[in-house]
Amino acid sequence: MTTDDVKKIIENSIIHSTAHILDPMHDGQHLQALVISDAFKGLPLVKQHQMVMKPLKEALKESVHALGLKTFTLEQWTVSKSQFGF
Repeated sequence: MTTDDVKKIIENSIIHSTAHILDPMHDGQHLQALVISDAFKGLPLVKQHQMVMKPLKEALKESVHALGLKTFTLEQWTVSKSQFGF
């Protein structure tokens, strides 16, 4: 599974979302996902993460060891994106 595959699954599963998938160790096994969508507005962090992880569960089962996840609304991303080099 490539970072592009993970990105497509997320963006196809969460309406009007943008996903940035990083592979900081360059091993394809330890990924970080930054997911931006106003679909997260008003939802607790646990629910936001469940929205992202549910469609990824089967796809990541055999190919990714760890996925760090951060979710943002558009407003939160505007404030936070510089921390991630965007």
